[in-house]
Amino acid sequence: MTRPSEDRVLFLRKSTDIERVKKHGRRFQTPLFNMLSCPSGSSQTRIGIVVGKRLGGAVDRNRAKRVFRELAREVRQQLVGGREFLVFPRREALIVQHRLLQDAWKAALRHEGLMIVELDQRCDNSASA
Repeated sequence: MTRPSEDRVLFLRKSTDIERVKKHGRRFQTPLFNMLSCPSGSSQTRIGIVVGKRLGGAVDRNRAKRVFRELAREVRQQLVGGREFLVFPRREALIVQHRLLQDAWKAALRHEGLMIVELDQRCDNSASA
């Protein structure tokens, strides 16, 4: 489990930081969430999760934030440095299987150049066959 101090570095919390990404960010949309990303002035990559009331009640909004915070923690070590991005979950993210949401999350991060691309492991298996 991550320590709270590590989370402070990973997540955007100040409204000024969030507004800066909204103003200067590049939008990417998926059926499960929208994402805005822009370069930051630091070497760290930071993530903000924005959930509006139109997603649902407080229980649904809090669940969406928990799910996306956990997705961010899972890929923390694979994120490229120097970026800030916001995630806007959609209702569909709460009803889809977690594995499908993970796959869509990683694919979106790779597409936007926010995640270091892992080498394909199948090359090693084909050499031994």
